[in-house]
Amino acid sequence: MPELVVTLITGRSTRQGVGVSTGKHSSEYQEAIQTVQLNPQDMAQAGLKNGSRITVKNSYGSIEATCVAGGLARGLAFMAFGTACNRLIGSETYASGMPDSKHVQVEISPAPGEPESRDRGK
Repeated sequence: MPELVVTLITGRSTRQGVGVSTGKHSSEYQEAIQTVQLNPQDMAQAGLKNGSRITVKNSYGSIEATCVAGGLARGLAFMAFGTACNRLIGSETYASGMPDSKHVQVEISPAPGEPESRDRGK
């Protein structure tokens, strides 16, 4: 299965905000911060379907997450702020005081043991 190289952007999401109100250890919050939105064509290119478990990695770290199709341009991925995406963002702030969280290069591939072309209808 080919790896997909994309630019990860991180930010707030409605689902993440709702999850915060139920607690950061709640299933709603954890699901929100462990979901990666991808362009549908990029997903097809990588053999991924809605609900596929994926590995997202770069030189800073690696995580497993669930992917869903989103309204993003090709080559972009979105993930809500949280502990999962923090493992993919370096500590360099380039004198701004804020880590670089808006254009992080990552490689995405099916998670180990993930069947090809799985569609869970999410």
